[in-house]
Amino acid sequence: MDKILIVEDNKDVNLLLAEALTNEGYEVESAYDGLTGMQAVKKGEYDLLLLDIMLPYVSGDVILKEVRSFCDTPVIILSAKDMVGTKIDLLKLGADDYITKPFDLGEVTARVAAQLRRFHKQEKRNSLLTYKDIVLDPNVKRVLVKGEDLELTAKEFHILELLMQNKSMVYSKANMYETIWGEEYLGDDNAVKTHMSNLRNKLKKVNPPQEYIETVWGLGYRLYKEGQ
Repeated sequence: MDKILIVEDNKDVNLLLAEALTNEGYEVESAYDGLTGMQAVKKGEYDLLLLDIMLPYVSGDVILKEVRSFCDTPVIILSAKDMVGTKIDLLKLGADDYITKPFDLGEVTARVAAQLRRFHKQEKRNSLLTYKDIVLDPNVKRVLVKGEDLELTAKEFHILELLMQNKSMVYSKANMYETIWGEEYLGDDNAVKTHMSNLRNKLKKVNPPQEYIETVWGLGYRLYKEGQ
């Protein structure tokens, strides 16, 4: 469930927004002044921020600057100011959208949904792991090699994912076993060796000339440096 913070000093407006967004299935928190809003932004993790500009104690543009200093969470500005210059300035500061008061609640919820869609799509793109001609999508547990789907078992997938998350790191059989199997390693490396062999064979079948996983003698496994 997406979590939204509303920073709006008008209690009636804040309540109306909170009710409309709650009815749409969002988790909503409210702040009624800039200082409280700033503290909430620093403490909590939100998927979207609805932000008024004219706020007691700390103005909305200061909060916007603070948000942009550490995250890309979508920020929709709510303001009675309808001047083009004001909108441009706030968009340059990092706002994702600007809604002028008075507004229609249906339009606000539609714009919230649009921003969250865009944000989550970007998050998904950013989570893709790539190495040479391999693309691994952790969200849907899918692996493409040269554009072809590679059918892997769960353990094979997690081995490849682990190596692609830390491309230069060498993983010992013990470290790999305890990370992926979630059990203490007792010296039997057959499980890791078997799954590693199967994974290598599947990769080689799709692209025979390419080398993907290197055995570092006496240490473990890692991905070959790109270009090798």
